[in-house]
Amino acid sequence: MSQGVEFNRLMLEMRSMQMEAMAKAKPVQAPAEAGAPSFSEMLSQAVDKVNETQQASTAMANAFEVGQSGVDLTDVMIASQKASVSFQAMTQVRNKLVQAYQDIMQMPV
Repeated sequence: MSQGVEFNRLMLEMRSMQMEAMAKAKPVQAPAEAGAPSFSEMLSQAVDKVNETQQASTAMANAFEVGQSGVDLTDVMIASQKASVSFQAMTQVRNKLVQAYQDIMQMPV
């Protein structure tokens, strides 16, 4: 019999806590600040940065090929690898976005 009383007391406490939590519900927050970039702007900036990295790598490789002074093979290889890694990361982000879109589209309504 003691367990039944404990259970009822526990349920009453949980209900009172639930009601208290619902009473303290916060209003919906205002949209992000006007100066904060949107997701599409951030994605566009990231793509532009990857493009700049690849162009810089290509320019450095071309300068090395023509024998321009001050361009070292190690610098060319480092720039090439930076461009490669940034492009691979961008590709993975794209894949995740496509997968998320497909998951959302397959959700039952």
